[in-house]
Amino acid sequence: MSLHYEVVFTCYLQDDTPNTVLEALRWHLGLAPERPAELDAEEHSYPLLSPDPDSRLPGGDFASLRRQSRGFTASGERHAWGLLSRNLWLDDMMGDLFTILDLLAPHVEEPGYCGYFREEFDAEPTVFTLRDGAFGPLKL
Repeated sequence: MSLHYEVVFTCYLQDDTPNTVLEALRWHLGLAPERPAELDAEEHSYPLLSPDPDSRLPGGDFASLRRQSRGFTASGERHAWGLLSRNLWLDDMMGDLFTILDLLAPHVEEPGYCGYFREEFDAEPTVFTLRDGAFGPLKL
């Protein structure tokens, strides 16, 4: 029997995140119909964050990527790309976490918390952290 995991990514990406990264995320989130040509088809074989309309997670799967105001500075309004996704993954997909974390890590706006995963019946999540273009150690 397979285990199921709730996988959540939630972070801000820098306002100047390259369009190639944003397009890759839109495809993974199910917000764009075709895989961008720049993505390696072997590493990015299918959309990993696309919501399943029949998800058994309470409230269902969710995907959002949008440019948001992050407040004001002396030079004007500050923006960032807000990412939120929540999906139910089978245990054999968990290695794909690295595909998404590698995509996000160089572009995170603020180092630190970026989401979590947890086996669906566990109370304690395993947290993702991003810092200096890399992600923190994960115990899968």
